[in-house]
Amino acid sequence: MLASRSPRRRRLLEMLGISHTVYPVEVDEQVRAGENPEDYASRLAGEKARAGSQQHPGRWVLGADTVVVLGSDMLGKPRSPVEAESMLTRLAGNRHRVITAVSLVRGDQSHEARDVTAVWFRPMTREMVREYVRTGEAMDKAGSYAIQGRGAVLVERIEGDYFGVMGLPVRLVVDLMKAAGVPYSFT
Repeated sequence: MLASRSPRRRRLLEMLGISHTVYPVEVDEQVRAGENPEDYASRLAGEKARAGSQQHPGRWVLGADTVVVLGSDMLGKPRSPVEAESMLTRLAGNRHRVITAVSLVRGDQSHEARDVTAVWFRPMTREMVREYVRTGEAMDKAGSYAIQGRGAVLVERIEGDYFGVMGLPVRLVVDLMKAAGVPYSFT
């Protein structure tokens, strides 16, 4: 069971052939005082998985959360095209981190992991930023871009897990499944 609305996470599980049901949950996504980005992502992934597990006892539930961090600032999903343009302008020509935490929960059993990937954006003109935002792709993504879509043009290079930047580090999901006694099978 996947406790997420993300079509990207769903598609990645489908790509792997992992049977799942989508069950989105609502959790409070406010950052707590003094909470660092890594702990924030891990907390939300765990809360999502636990909320799904409470609704579906006896089933394994996967929760995930992705945070984009520039310097010490967490960049969430933009609330408007203007905010998306602002985020992308800040990211242009700079290195940032993408933190994705995953949590697999069934009842009182839980397995958690976290991925951190460094992403470098190419320099961009104001018009390039506006044009990308006009595609609509930026609006439901942490940091205002989709590396698997047209946002790939914005990326100069990455160090780490491409799938973690997409929002679901598949190698970690497979590791969690093994830890939970449900090993991944190619067939």
